[in-house]
Amino acid sequence: MQFVDKALARRLESAEEMPQVEYARVFQKTRPEIAAAVEEICGGHMVFAGLGSPIGRATGAGLDRPFTAEDLQRVEHFYAAHRAPSQVDLCPMHGPEVFELFKERGYAIAELNNVLFRQLDVGDRFPPAPAGCEVRRSPIEEAQITGAIVESAFFPDGAPEAFQGLITPLYQMKQALAFAATVDGKLVACGTGLVIPEHRILALCGAGTLAEFRGRGLQTALLRARLAAAVDAGCEYAVVVTQGGTTSQRNVERLGFRVAYSKVTVIKTLESQTS
Repeated sequence: MQFVDKALARRLESAEEMPQVEYARVFQKTRPEIAAAVEEICGGHMVFAGLGSPIGRATGAGLDRPFTAEDLQRVEHFYAAHRAPSQVDLCPMHGPEVFELFKERGYAIAELNNVLFRQLDVGDRFPPAPAGCEVRRSPIEEAQITGAIVESAFFPDGAPEAFQGLITPLYQMKQALAFAATVDGKLVACGTGLVIPEHRILALCGAGTLAEFRGRGLQTALLRARLAAAVDAGCEYAVVVTQGGTTSQRNVERLGFRVAYSKVTVIKTLESQTS
């Protein structure tokens, strides 16, 4: 069993860090009006991807070097400049002095998630898709369809504006993986991911299945397809970040993933930053 130390945690955190970085870079080209921005900070990155966006916080900082009060000041200045709340991801490998620093600055917990990972090996073999289902790579022409499937899976009554259209930019990322599952020729499920070569990590991202096609093993088949592609890309680990007790966690645990640690996203409102 792999021991999770600071060095491995730094790599695992890239599964949330680098997709955000890539989203911001795509938005800089395709949506200049939102003024997306990326800056390195203490070994990680801080990202702004639009006001109200679920994408955009500081991740990966302070795991391969000390995180100081000066670093936190930089984070707060970065987000204040974009009129956004300051948000930072912290995991158990950050020392108590780091948590104390955020406590002193008045941060609160915004999210609590589990980080799960699975080691990959060139000898890994994955079963084929269930009978009656085809799993294949999804071209960018299908991005609107797959995006709608993901949105319907998370928001059956309609996705809030900030959560709409988030799959299409992923198709534009160089190292992205996008797979679709079809039944009788109809696209009914999808799963995406991002290969992070510098850390040899596959970050598992948005996935969804149309309600009437759930329970057929389609997401398991899509997970296996992405894992196989990650092995071919030279990845050592696959990583997914999700809330505890979810279907997503159960699905990946059945394929050998285990919890590395739980992490928090801490937040400080703009008003608190400028007071």
